[in-house]
Amino acid sequence: MDFKIIHIEETDSTNRWLRSSQGTVLSEFLHENSLRTVPCELCVVADYQTAGKGCGSNLWESERGKNLTFSMLIHPEKIPANEQFHITEVVSVALCETLEPYINKKVEIKWPNDIYVGDRKICGILIENRLQGSTIKDAIIGIGLNVNQRVFLSDAPNPVSLYQLTGQETNRDALLNRFLEAFELGSQSNTTSIDYRERLFRKGKEGLYEDKTGRFTARLTDVLSDGRLQLVDSEGQTRIYAFKEVQFII
Repeated sequence: MDFKIIHIEETDSTNRWLRSSQGTVLSEFLHENSLRTVPCELCVVADYQTAGKGCGSNLWESERGKNLTFSMLIHPEKIPANEQFHITEVVSVALCETLEPYINKKVEIKWPNDIYVGDRKICGILIENRLQGSTIKDAIIGIGLNVNQRVFLSDAPNPVSLYQLTGQETNRDALLNRFLEAFELGSQSNTTSIDYRERLFRKGKEGLYEDKTGRFTARLTDVLSDGRLQLVDSEGQTRIYAFKEVQFII
C-alpha cells in the first residue's frame, strides 16, 4: 500500500479537507493519477487543525506543530460493507503496535477506537466509510495522536501525550512512517480481529458504565464481529450496545 503523503500547514479538519474536491493539491494529484488502474491511497498531515473532528460534536485539542493530526484515504476493496468494523480493528491495532516501543507499556483500545495508556487517552480515531452497494467505495481515517504536547488546556478529562509518558520529544515524521508500515502489515494479517480483542481496555474486568437507564457495573466480555460491545452486568445479564449507546465511566 503506497501512500502519497501531503503536508499542509493548517486546515479546519483533515477529514473534511481530504473529502473535499476543492483542495488544490488533492485535485492536482487525482488528475495526475487519473489513468492509474490502482486507486490512490492518500495521507494528509496538518501541522494545525482549527476544528479537528472527534466523534459526534467533540473537538480534538492539539497544539500547533506538536502532534500528529492526519487523515488517510483508502480503498478497502476486499472488505464487504457488512464487515466494515474490520477497518477500525486494523487501525486501532496498528496504533497500539506503533506506540508500544516508545513507551514500553501496554497500549490498549477503549471500544470502539480510542487508544489508551493506563486510564488516559493518547489517540482518537474517526472513520468515515462511503458505501457503494455491498462494498466500501472508500474510507477516510482521521487520527489525532498526542505526541509532543506538554500541557492540555481543554476540559477533556484524561489526555496524555508521548512526551508526558517519556519525558522526551518524538520525531513526528518517523512516527507517522512507523504507523503506516504497521497499518499495511495489519491490513494483510489474519489475526487482527483477535489482536483487537486481546487489547481491549477493561477486557475481562468489571467497570462502571452508563446507558440511557443510568449507571451500572459490568464486566467487558467481547466485541462482536459487527462492532457491538458485549457486557455482562452484576446480575449476570448480557448487555449488547452499538456505538454511542453506552459510555465508559473512567
